[in-house]
Amino acid sequence: MSALVDQLLLPFQFEFMRQAFVIGVAVALPTSLLSCYLVLKGWSLMGDAISHAVLPGIVLAYILGIPLAVGAFGAGMVCALATGYLKENSRVKEDTIMGVVFSGMFGLGLVMYVKVQTEVHLDHILFGDMLGLTWADVGYSWLIAGLCTSAILIKRKDLLLHAFDRQHAQAIGLPVRLLHYGLLAILSLTIVGVLKAVGIILAIAMFITPGAIAFLITRKFSSMLAVSCAVALASTFFGTYLSFFLDSAPAPTIVLLMTIIFIAVFIVQQGRIAAAQRG
Repeated sequence: MSALVDQLLLPFQFEFMRQAFVIGVAVALPTSLLSCYLVLKGWSLMGDAISHAVLPGIVLAYILGIPLAVGAFGAGMVCALATGYLKENSRVKEDTIMGVVFSGMFGLGLVMYVKVQTEVHLDHILFGDMLGLTWADVGYSWLIAGLCTSAILIKRKDLLLHAFDRQHAQAIGLPVRLLHYGLLAILSLTIVGVLKAVGIILAIAMFITPGAIAFLITRKFSSMLAVSCAVALASTFFGTYLSFFLDSAPAPTIVLLMTIIFIAVFIVQQGRIAAAQRG
């Protein structure tokens, strides 16, 4: 029995695993909250767009010798502002514009990356490196997570009304343009915070799947926020834990676990709908 307990607690005996667990919570909190707004607003592709668009900013920051986070945040905001400007001044739909902007910026980032000799491996940018972080990285991610989570919770009602009915929000005097670009700024800053942990590509799932799962099983927005956080935190913890025994990277294991949960919830929901129709 003692040997079994020791085996189950083995991941917690390694400092790099403890760091992964701690930074996983920092990643899960803001992304799960933002996920609800992105799902309700139909902005799931926006998280995808900004996640890819930060690459040229990272490379440029490396060339200039400034913090990579500064370049990533700047590139994310350029992507968001460009998308907003093109949407307001053309007949092209927003999802099409986002696809054009983020693929163009990602392509630019790849061209810049291969032309510059850097110590930053592309795999770490794309897929993250949760097991190769320092406590300084953990503290940095927690600082960003705290700022973004606080901003979302403080403005959650205004952001909810803006997501559901922009015209009504404007009619009652809410600063809809400020809320719009404020949400994009929080999204960009959160991506900067999760970049080292889960990378560009896997960050997309963190911004979409928890909110999608919560949307399937809740009817109130407050419940949706709570369920989304619970799903993200549970998936992050158990995904990191299982990755130790599966000898896999934590980030893709977390995303795989969230996907399995989504599929299970969807099947259960379909079964209930079918049973209700038969009844």
